[in-house]
Amino acid sequence: MSNYKEIVTKAVVSKGKKLFTTNHNVSVSNPSTVLGCWVINHNFNGTKSGNNIVINGSYDVNIWYSYDNDTKTDVVKETNTYHEVVHMRNVDVDGEEIIVRSLKQPNPLKVEINGNNINYVIEKELGIELIGDVKVKIEANEEDDNWDEIVEEEKIDEEIDNLKEDYINEEII
Repeated sequence: MSNYKEIVTKAVVSKGKKLFTTNHNVSVSNPSTVLGCWVINHNFNGTKSGNNIVINGSYDVNIWYSYDNDTKTDVVKETNTYHEVVHMRNVDVDGEEIIVRSLKQPNPLKVEINGNNINYVIEKELGIELIGDVKVKIEANEEDDNWDEIVEEEKIDEEIDNLKEDYINEEII
């Protein structure tokens, strides 16, 4: 005879990823050449707002450039903040928890000089998982399980001692 049991557990009820691209610019005086651009200190968190997940974060951008006809260099540092809204399915669940992961760290795609401005494009990819309480119904078999017999070590040692040493050359009948 079988009956059904319900298990309540936490599970991923909705999962997705999204690629974000943002354009920025910073003013500097008389830039000649961009020598490098890097992004550091990426921090973020996600919260629920209605049927959406809101991700707030920030990262620091450092741009190394030359000026005065490539005779001097400097680094401009800028902190960029972002506020991304992502629509997810199955947002209304019990015991929800939001996990946001950076699948691709913010990375400069393009950096160029335009007059006294340095324009740059940053790309990042974020993964979002919504964890919630779910109920799983399973069939439970209430028949007794067969018990395995536990053999004591002394009996095993005795069986090993009784093995014939010349068993390989023994003829099989």
